[in-house]
Amino acid sequence: MTIYQPLPEQPNHSATDPGLLAAVAAGQIRLTVEQGFDLLTNAPLHTLGRYADARCRDIHGDHLRSYIIDRNINYTNICTAKCIFCAFKRAGHEDDAYTLEYEELYQKVQELSDIGGTQILMQGGMNPNLSLDWYLELLNGIRERFPHVNIHAFSPPELIEFVNFFKPPGKTLIDKVRWVLIKLQDAGMHSLPGGGGEIFAAPVRTKIGMGKCDMDAWLQVMYAAHSLGMFTSASMMYGHIEGHADRIHHMHMVRHWQDKAIQDFGSGNSDALAFDPTSKSQEPGGHYLGFHSWPFQPDHTALGRLPHYPTKKDLEQGLPFPGDTVAKLDGSGTKDDDKNFGRRLRLAGATEYLRTQAVSRLMLDNIYTIGSSWVTMGPHIGQTALYYGANDMGSVMMEENVVSSAGTTYCLDEPVLCNLIRTAGFTPAQRDSKYDIIRTHTNANSPDLLVTDWSEHRTKRLHIQSAEESAEPPSEQLGTAQLTVGASD
Repeated sequence: MTIYQPLPEQPNHSATDPGLLAAVAAGQIRLTVEQGFDLLTNAPLHTLGRYADARCRDIHGDHLRSYIIDRNINYTNICTAKCIFCAFKRAGHEDDAYTLEYEELYQKVQELSDIGGTQILMQGGMNPNLSLDWYLELLNGIRERFPHVNIHAFSPPELIEFVNFFKPPGKTLIDKVRWVLIKLQDAGMHSLPGGGGEIFAAPVRTKIGMGKCDMDAWLQVMYAAHSLGMFTSASMMYGHIEGHADRIHHMHMVRHWQDKAIQDFGSGNSDALAFDPTSKSQEPGGHYLGFHSWPFQPDHTALGRLPHYPTKKDLEQGLPFPGDTVAKLDGSGTKDDDKNFGRRLRLAGATEYLRTQAVSRLMLDNIYTIGSSWVTMGPHIGQTALYYGANDMGSVMMEENVVSSAGTTYCLDEPVLCNLIRTAGFTPAQRDSKYDIIRTHTNANSPDLLVTDWSEHRTKRLHIQSAEESAEPPSEQLGTAQLTVGASD
């Protein structure tokens, strides 16, 4: 029996040493946090792409790149948190505050099932008016009607609020979360998405996500889920007030807790068997299956109204970005290190997105999947991401409400998604929630190869929320009711 051991590190090597990067790409050694930071901030973009792509090919091969057909169902927008990056939440008294009825939710799942969908990604605001029985009845109803649909539901912040709202028994937070998760799992929930990851570092998280759980609670929720055999994902939202070191710290914490899950919950025994992220045939216990990151979208948000760095004063005084001053690789930064912390915004564009994704592929040596973020970056950057470490194009989603509330939702259908994968040089393959391939599109009946007029696929809607929305003019950047392709986390 071979016991899982994390890959060794070589801290004395330069991050841009070709030998070091080749060994990382081959899955032989692990980057230190210092090396990851150096790559993120200093390495040429083409170098990051070259080695992230090599690592991806080592794990996933040269041919298949996947996607899933699912639906993002936001069952309520009423939320107790006060996240300043969010344009979706409502306090409950507004005219557009809502909690969907069961029949409305079942209809959404039915529409997904009708087009061959295999998963719902169900998340919502942290609504104190909903009881545990409300959730259990909903899950049981979905399972009874749609046993073939995987229920991927409730983010760690939601689970923490479930603990606060429902007062479960248990001596520790993990005990209490497990109690709630067992109830949800018994009612039909299969897996846990990585929503609410944002940035783990306390100064950033406290500033942008008031009322949302901290890093330790987020990670403990996932650990509790892994202890029950659940597969989960992890996420990161960057390009706002955080420093570059905060991104690396975030990735490092995901990697560290993935090591812990594999070691503690390996298949059938207390010591994990050797775990190889390149092999899907080895299935240890619950752990992270994927990592999904995307840049903050500023429209219609309080956070988006901050002055953009550098301001004229910043340039005149030669001031560094406050987030970089505060950020520490071990997460120990404090807002007191810079009086302007949280008062400057540094958005992340396409280049920064590709850099961050490439580094995540190289840093996260124990994570199987890195997802491309369609919903924020658009089709062509999403396609380019296939050469910067991504192996999965996310979801053909019938609906998306949270990110689109902040002004950015790109909409594509399955044939266009397959075409983008194919014209990037890969074979498109539909997957399920565990990243196992359902069908590979190699013949003339593939969704994209059946298309004779591509103009029909830019504006086609599979779901219309209201008559008012249906009257909107078509565009490449469309509203929440249209077929949306995004990161399914």
